[in-house]
Amino acid sequence: MSASYKFVNLLFRKLNNNPITTRHRINQQIRTPKLRVIDETGQQLGVMDTAEALRLAQERGFDLMEVAAKTNPPVARLVDYGKYLYQQSKLERKKHQKKSEVKGVRIKPKTSKHDLETKINQIQKFLNQGHKVRIEMFLRGRERALKNYAKEKFNEFLSLLKDYKTEEKIKTMSSGFAVTITKSKQLKK
Repeated sequence: MSASYKFVNLLFRKLNNNPITTRHRINQQIRTPKLRVIDETGQQLGVMDTAEALRLAQERGFDLMEVAAKTNPPVARLVDYGKYLYQQSKLERKKHQKKSEVKGVRIKPKTSKHDLETKINQIQKFLNQGHKVRIEMFLRGRERALKNYAKEKFNEFLSLLKDYKTEEKIKTMSSGFAVTITKSKQLKK
């Protein structure tokens, strides 16, 4: 067993808790007498003995990885197995990432006009990046008694925004109002 194989085996176990047998067979794990071999650039090298394919892989500094075990003869590829595992783990991490987030902006009924313009610029930036934006107006203390005034201010703020659509109607809560907006799709003429 070569040192590089031991390193790849260790790396695989650290990246993935599954036993190595659930993944591809590599190098000496391949037991079939003949293989269809594909080199590192994707060119087919043809059907050859497993020992010859292993020697070729070692000469070129790659590992021999069985890609399609159920075909006749099985297909093997020359790859850098450590690099392959790293790329697979990167793809797994990418799958679990969120594409768009819900960004939050809070305003108050007494927020000044300049501060509202700053919040509008921030909302436009979020919308242009493809995020959803949740706009909330919280009412505190005596402001709760003036819900109609606060609702007018909230609608006024929404009217200052451009190119958006609401995902649901404005929610009225005991502590204020909230709405989630997204960027509206422009029709091309």
